[in-house]
Amino acid sequence: MTSMGKRTRVKEFILLGLADAPELQVPFFILFTLIYLITMVGNLGMVALISWDSHLHTPMYFFLSNLSLVDFGYSSVITPKVMTGFLTGNKVISYNGCATQVFFFVAFACIENYLLAATAYDHQAAVCRPLHYNTTKPSNVCAALEVGSYVCGFLDSMTHTYFTFNLSFCRSNVIHHFFCDIPILLSLSYSDTHTTQWVVFLFGGFSAFCAILLILKSYLFIFITILRINSAESQKKGFSTCASHLAVVCLLYGTASFIYFIPNSSHSMNRDKVVSVFYTMAIPMLNPLVYSLRNKDVKSDFRKATWGQRFS
Repeated sequence: MTSMGKRTRVKEFILLGLADAPELQVPFFILFTLIYLITMVGNLGMVALISWDSHLHTPMYFFLSNLSLVDFGYSSVITPKVMTGFLTGNKVISYNGCATQVFFFVAFACIENYLLAATAYDHQAAVCRPLHYNTTKPSNVCAALEVGSYVCGFLDSMTHTYFTFNLSFCRSNVIHHFFCDIPILLSLSYSDTHTTQWVVFLFGGFSAFCAILLILKSYLFIFITILRINSAESQKKGFSTCASHLAVVCLLYGTASFIYFIPNSSHSMNRDKVVSVFYTMAIPMLNPLVYSLRNKDVKSDFRKATWGQRFS
C-alpha cells in the first residue's frame, strides 16, 4: 500500500469561508471576535469559578467545568482561523493544518458527546437516588467517566482522521466552507471513499447513538421519579436541576443532526454554513449563559466572587 504522504498531491486547501463580499469582511471579523471573546470569558470563567469555590466541588459542577473547558477548545479549533481569514484575507490552510483541525474538532465534539451522557447519568443519580448520592463519595466514578470520555473522544477522532486523510486529494483543493469538515473532504477525494464513509458513519453514529440512548434512559427515570413526587415545589426543583443540561443537549444534537443526518439532496451550502456557525461558535458561547442563568448556585457564587470583596 502506498503511504499517505506519497498518495497525497494536495499540499494545502482553500477555505472559501462565509462570504466573499469585501464590505462584509470587517463587520464579520468584529462579530466573530466578540463571539470568541464571550466564549473564552464565559467558559474559562466558569472553570475558574468552579475551581475557586469549594461549595461547587460536586459531581454536577465537576462535569460542568469539563463541558466548559471542552466548549472553549471546540470553539478555538474553528473561530481563530475564521477571524484570521476575515482580517487578512488569507483563506489558505495547509494539508497538515487541515488534518489537525479535523482531529481536534472531532475530538472535542466526541468528548462533549460523552460528557453530556455522563452528566445525564449524574443527574439521574442525584434525582432518583438522592440519599445514596449524598452519602457516597463518587469522586472515583466521576474521574473514571471523565477519563473515559476523553480517551474515547480522542480514539474516535484518531479513527476519523486516519481514514479521511489516508485518501488521495488532487482533483480539487477548494473547500466550500469556513473549516475543514469530513463530509466535504470526502467529496474532494478521487479515491474510493465508500470504506471511509462507512467507518465515519459507523463510529460517529455508534458514539452518538450510545450517548443519546443513555441520555434518554436517564431522563426517562428522572421524569418518572419527579412525577411520583407529591410536592409541587420538589417537582419544580427536580425539573430545574435538569433544565439547563436538557437545553444544551437539544441545541447540540438538533443542529448537528441537521448537518450530518439529513440527506445531501436536502441541503443548501449557505444554509449549512449558517447552521455550522451556530453549533461550532454560537452554542459554545451560549452554553455558559444557559448553565449560569438557570443555576442559583453559580449566580450566587459569581456575585460573591466579583462583588464580595468589595463590600466586605
